[in-house]
Amino acid sequence: MRAWSVVTPGPVEEGALRFVAKPVPVPGADELLVHVRACGVCRTDLHVTEGDLPVRRAGVTPGHEVVGVVAGLGAAVSGFAVGDRVGVAWLRRTDGTCAYCVRGAENLCPDSRYTGWDADGGYAQYTTVPADFAYRLPDGVDDVALAPLLCAGIIGYRALRRATLPPGGRLGLYGFGGSAHLCAQVALAEGATVHVLTRGKAARRLALDLGAASAQDAYAMPPEPLDSAILFAPVGDLVPVALRALDRGGILAVAGIHLSDTPPLHYESELFYEKELRSVTSNTREDGREFLALVARYGVRATTHAYPLSEADRALADLKAGRFDGAAVLVNDLV
Repeated sequence: MRAWSVVTPGPVEEGALRFVAKPVPVPGADELLVHVRACGVCRTDLHVTEGDLPVRRAGVTPGHEVVGVVAGLGAAVSGFAVGDRVGVAWLRRTDGTCAYCVRGAENLCPDSRYTGWDADGGYAQYTTVPADFAYRLPDGVDDVALAPLLCAGIIGYRALRRATLPPGGRLGLYGFGGSAHLCAQVALAEGATVHVLTRGKAARRLALDLGAASAQDAYAMPPEPLDSAILFAPVGDLVPVALRALDRGGILAVAGIHLSDTPPLHYESELFYEKELRSVTSNTREDGREFLALVARYGVRATTHAYPLSEADRALADLKAGRFDGAAVLVNDLV
């Protein structure tokens, strides 16, 4: 099959991602072989490609927002059949026995494994997934629209819950890409007032079109104090900016897997009055199931820009440069 491979991590515009031939993967006993139809382009793929995240698998194929069709089953798999449409997400496997897994926090499992980082992902014609970590997908939503929901959507949903937004609360979103524009739709459907702070003019227009109360530059102060905020942009300089925008008792959740260094925090202006700073680490499968159920209830839809799978390097470069709003999705043009 044809697949993209991170041969040597580095700038994506300098050829770190290369189009290569790889064997079609053989599913393990508990795995599904999935024929990829579409794969979302996530900022984490950029971090893997450029070496912001340490190498876990040499020559890895990125991609963890996969919509595809079951093309084969391991000997121990039940409950799936060839031809079923499934989703493949970031969290690939956990040990299921550690203290974190037992208490329902499998996203903190020390032995967790990830699609497109520890194992080859969806920038390819085929990928595999443990059957227990495959998602059954809602009807009535096409492949391209579904793909970003499988990471951007799920992580945005977990970040929203980590931010503990009160009913009818005021939410600030810093950065407004693939994850934030899905998170905003859930928050708005649940009655929040949403203020978007981001550098991109197109992203600000999209925010207002979706119903945000305001959309300004990332370093501006929102028009009112925030009950909660989520930092989606991987920019550590924005942490104190967002903390200053919080009302007393407000919570800032940092949603990314990678963040540039944060400057020193000023206790009195940025943390006092019981403000909280929280991180977000991956997601649980229950997060994914809850979010996918809300997709149907609230009519959550991704704003997407389709690229051929054979042009994944261009899609990642465009993501890095901020050339589109919403989310990019690779469509399998290789069959």
